[in-house]
Amino acid sequence: MVKPELRKWIVVTAVALAGCAGQPGGGGIGAPDSQASSESRDRARAFTELAGAYFARAQYKIALDELRKAITADSHFGPAYNVYGLIYMELAEDKLAEDNFRRAIELDRNASDARNNFGWFLCTRGRYDEGLEQFRIALRNPLYAQPELAMANAGQCAEKKGDLALAEANFVKSLKLQPDNPNTLLKLAGLHFRQGRLADAQRGLARHAELAPPNAESLWLGVRLERRLGDRAQAAAYGLQLRKRFPESEEARLLQAGQYE
Repeated sequence: MVKPELRKWIVVTAVALAGCAGQPGGGGIGAPDSQASSESRDRARAFTELAGAYFARAQYKIALDELRKAITADSHFGPAYNVYGLIYMELAEDKLAEDNFRRAIELDRNASDARNNFGWFLCTRGRYDEGLEQFRIALRNPLYAQPELAMANAGQCAEKKGDLALAEANFVKSLKLQPDNPNTLLKLAGLHFRQGRLADAQRGLARHAELAPPNAESLWLGVRLERRLGDRAQAAAYGLQLRKRFPESEEARLLQAGQYE
């Protein structure tokens, strides 16, 4: 299940770019104007944006209803299929998710936001090489508005695959474009911890703390990092925050079970 903060971020990539539909590489459909009137396109866009807002609040049934209206208004509006894919991914309806992502890409080969989301779907299903290929294609588009997102996702995908060198390369490239992205900084800090580069991990975690409030992931990294460094008091302080602030998280469960590795 997608965490609420990540769900909101996904919607930005999927829906905000819907306003660019029809612009080359903007993540829209690129379909000929003759296929839909300007009015029907605007209606499809409005319904898709509403669907994205409901998806962000995990109101999936209402979001699906809005997407049906979008497709009825304009069956060639690619961003609607992109959001369909995200919803079905969250509902674990994998075939429907994949079909809709592929439809969004079919309607516009330059829909880099759809390729980014499809790549993430593939990676979360263990199809790492396929996912990384979608990220590579997305990044070949010189007009992709947010390449740092696909780079960061490619980093996570490569790490899941076990290719730590490729993961680090993608995180570093993402941070060159967006140096103060707390999520990417945290992912790189976690990778450095996994590589045994504890000082780098500590610096990354400290920078994350300067840019964003702690979350379950950052606190759990802090617990394990400080244990590895031998500072049991600081590790306990991180653990206390984790149990207090995020008691239902997977990270809190691991802490309770003592599963530090």
